[in-house]
Amino acid sequence: MGLDRLRDQTRARAALDERFEAWRQLPAQGRRPFGGWIRAIREALGMRAEDLATRMGVSQSSLTRLEKSERAGTIGLDALTRAADALDCDLVYALVPRRPLHEIVGDQARHRALQRVNRVAHTMALEDQALGGAKLEARVKMMTDLYLQSPGLWNEGDDTNAPPSSS
Repeated sequence: MGLDRLRDQTRARAALDERFEAWRQLPAQGRRPFGGWIRAIREALGMRAEDLATRMGVSQSSLTRLEKSERAGTIGLDALTRAADALDCDLVYALVPRRPLHEIVGDQARHRALQRVNRVAHTMALEDQALGGAKLEARVKMMTDLYLQSPGLWNEGDDTNAPPSSS
């Protein structure tokens, strides 16, 4: 992987992590009401289902199905967008990582490094050349750093682009 591309990915992760910092609290604070957002906002506005159906250009039975599909978690983004518009709301859609992206990437690199080092350590142990704790950890750290700079970090079934292991 080119250094420019690696720097770009690192910068992009840092920028997204900064944006996500405040958003990480949203899933707990913004939990969907039991009856769904459409119904909760409609009722809070004092709007009858018939009125919202008219504003959306659908039948009342379609609106009922729409509210049920939101409760069931099967509503589509297009329908949710139309309902939001009809309720004079913005639809906010985001995937918010549970942890900072750099932690997720670092953990994946360490996971791959541990797999790789453990395979080699097992073979070395069979040849009576087992690595001790500090040497083993140093090897894992080195391989983690190499995985962070190599393509294919998330392709666990393929070591084609894996960093070369040194012995």
